[in-house]
Amino acid sequence: MTSPMSLLLLLTLLCVSHPSWQMVLLPLTHTLSQTQFNSTHHLLKSTSNRSAARFRRQLSLPLSPGSDYTLSFNLGPQAQTITLYMDTGSDLVWFPCAPFKCILCEGKPNEPNASPPTNITQSVAVSCKSPACSAAHNSASHSDLCAMARCPLESIETADCASFKCPPFYYAYGDGSLIARLYRDTLSLSSLSLRNFTFGCAHTTLAEPTGVAGFGRGLLSLPAQLATLEPQLGNRFSYCLVSHSFDSERVRKPSPLILGRHEEKEKIGGGGGMDEFVYTPMLENPKHPYFYCVGLIGISVGKRSIPAPEMLRRVNQRGDGGVVVDSGTTFTMLPAGFYDSVVAEFERRVGRVNERARKIEEKTGLAPCYYLNAGAEVPAVTLRFAGGNSSVVLPRKNYFYEFLDGGDGARDKRRVGCLMLMNGGDEAELSGGPGATLGNYQQQGFEVVYDLEEKRVGFARRQCASLWERLNHDKN
Repeated sequence: MTSPMSLLLLLTLLCVSHPSWQMVLLPLTHTLSQTQFNSTHHLLKSTSNRSAARFRRQLSLPLSPGSDYTLSFNLGPQAQTITLYMDTGSDLVWFPCAPFKCILCEGKPNEPNASPPTNITQSVAVSCKSPACSAAHNSASHSDLCAMARCPLESIETADCASFKCPPFYYAYGDGSLIARLYRDTLSLSSLSLRNFTFGCAHTTLAEPTGVAGFGRGLLSLPAQLATLEPQLGNRFSYCLVSHSFDSERVRKPSPLILGRHEEKEKIGGGGGMDEFVYTPMLENPKHPYFYCVGLIGISVGKRSIPAPEMLRRVNQRGDGGVVVDSGTTFTMLPAGFYDSVVAEFERRVGRVNERARKIEEKTGLAPCYYLNAGAEVPAVTLRFAGGNSSVVLPRKNYFYEFLDGGDGARDKRRVGCLMLMNGGDEAELSGGPGATLGNYQQQGFEVVYDLEEKRVGFARRQCASLWERLNHDKN
């Protein structure tokens, strides 16, 4: 058996090494596929519905192509390739295992590159005495879990239940659920191999046809398991989502997912330096400890600053409040009152000179939308996070989507623009969970870093396709 020290040495040798950084670089693939949607309206409506359902914790819509990012790795000695959604809003790595049944998945879009259900005949079942088993069962005691696994009482009393398997567990998202068992096997990411990696094997799911790589803060997440073997890699990760504006041609190059640290100030083409990160502290959430919660002080529309409600600035002891930075939700969701204030200022600046496009709003689920005049001016939007000088200026395309509507012969095409922030519901309806979500659409064109050691989240503007090319070149 490989000793922990020799395994640590092996991991170190397999990682990318450089005098100023150490990292593993992985490609994230956007699931955008225009063939899934018959119109821009359909695409936007599907995406806005899914964002709302995930935020409001309904069990109606699955993770779906067109709005998420996938990560691929190999499992076991047979190197089975598995493609999963990458999700910072959950803390479990799971995938379908043969035989597999998905309830309410008929007619639901599946990830085009999804792998078939995995054969786990050579994987090892996790014991009921394992800390991983307890984590999967919401910190249930080993005695209770081994009793569920039908370990005899005398063996429970003598702590002799190691051969009994961890019982099946239930896991729910805002938009689906599953029952799974825990197994261990070797997981290979690029040149890095993780022995005894723990994952969930699901034979039955509800509205979840594709597995998920949880990057949240829980014990079973991919970064947490990596951190136990190589803290320099597991305690810090970042991604840089290539800007796409729902144009599949723009996501031909992958978005870089970076495990570990790379040199933040290294100069790139043209002699210019890379922007430094703007950091905001992570907030602890006692009810949802796996979330990456941060505080939001306000949003500026143009020169006017709109203060955020108290619930977005902190998380209380019941787990209410804060903003979740989530790679698995597309559009940013805000509490109704705060959203209305942002929209009112937007309407004052844009609506006074551009006609409101109410029919477009009905078709897309977004609001406000406008028929744009030539040279229409759109105010800047700035997110002001907690923690000193922690303001993030969003590029216009991150919050205002423009497209051509019409051209069906009855009328000419007209340029339309829609605000890409959404109403998440009244504050009273949000009790028991986050107050807002920062979606992946608003994160495009930024490197977003999750620094688990310093307990902070950072944002820095990047040309993400260029960052991938540079880091991939340096790796090779």
